[in-house]
Amino acid sequence: MTSTWRRVGASLLVTAVGAAGLVAAAPSGDETTAEGTGLVTTWGAADDIAGGTLSDMTVRNIVRTSVGGEDLRIRISNANGDQPLVSDSVYVGRHAGGASVVPGSSRRLTFGGSTTVTIPPGAMAVSDPLPGTVPALTSLTVSLHVVGTTGVITAHNRAMQHSYKSTSGDHAADESGTAYQTESSAWFFLNAAIVEAPREVQTVATLGDSITSAVGTTIDTNRRWPDILAARYAGLPEPRRLAISNEGISGNRVLGGIAKAGSAGPSALARLDKDVLTKPGVRTVLVLEGINDIYAGATTEQLIAGYRQLIARVHASGRCIVGGTLTPMGSSFVYSPEKEATRQAVNTFIRTSGEFDAYVDFDAATRDPSNPTRLAPAYDDGDGLHPNNAGNEAMGNAPDLDSLRCN
Repeated sequence: MTSTWRRVGASLLVTAVGAAGLVAAAPSGDETTAEGTGLVTTWGAADDIAGGTLSDMTVRNIVRTSVGGEDLRIRISNANGDQPLVSDSVYVGRHAGGASVVPGSSRRLTFGGSTTVTIPPGAMAVSDPLPGTVPALTSLTVSLHVVGTTGVITAHNRAMQHSYKSTSGDHAADESGTAYQTESSAWFFLNAAIVEAPREVQTVATLGDSITSAVGTTIDTNRRWPDILAARYAGLPEPRRLAISNEGISGNRVLGGIAKAGSAGPSALARLDKDVLTKPGVRTVLVLEGINDIYAGATTEQLIAGYRQLIARVHASGRCIVGGTLTPMGSSFVYSPEKEATRQAVNTFIRTSGEFDAYVDFDAATRDPSNPTRLAPAYDDGDGLHPNNAGNEAMGNAPDLDSLRCN
């Protein structure tokens, strides 16, 4: 293992057995959480802003669960919007490839019993639970028809997953992908997928930048290091499983930064509550962020002060926080001898200060043994900064699985 620790303490949505091995939906009725279970975030994304507007069209997002569970809920975000977001048709199904849905798997979501939802600017909405079982590591389609014309679009850019925009009209219930003629690299309006799971299951939120969003991996293949981590947990007995919610934003910083179209999102300090602490089931925050701060000129002292605020706020919420050492940047545009000295000093703090509940040594997992300032050649996507598929594999295998649980 390359991680060092101090302490920290199954088929979808159809009405009959058959299609693609999917399980029958449970009877409707009781929407309360059953005794011995709790709500966890099985998939998550951080809110950013996409440019332009959407008008009377449907967006189809493709997301992948981490843990399985019951009674799926979808959280839709208009957190960065400047006018109400209205949708009269939201459907969830099982992904069949491209923009297509597995036949017979699509089901309509409701919000307070209504098929129409209006989300004010700055707000979110959580759907009613959708009775049935959702398996782990399953790709879902979430299709949402936009009524009228949006203002500012809340989205997650550089998702490393294609989503789709339709021709005009409501195509949310379509199983075919024919109407979805435009690909996008953003997830639109989606903030979380939530399931009911055994109470032993917790969610780990990975708070980071483009390395956590996994820029540099192959699109549509779920090769992000948090995906690798999720697959490792899925292979464990149920009491040891943890869900993963990926809260990386490309270009993000611990300090500074505000949300605007094409931006790197609000800083980690600014978005911690909304993107992480309000997500159901989050018990551990795994932070891998700081290279963009160093590139922007932050000093060691400034960055450590930012970490200390994250630590204090996560601990005050009753959760655990784990630090990830910053990965090598020696052959990238970020590098200078001075900035490398800052990275090394920050990593020393993460490893030795004892202020984080634990740490994962992503630096050790990805560096070139013959030149530790650089990524190992086999892990470099070509820009000297972003790990490729193999590098993300190494990162996802770095944490000790049992030790990420917050006790």
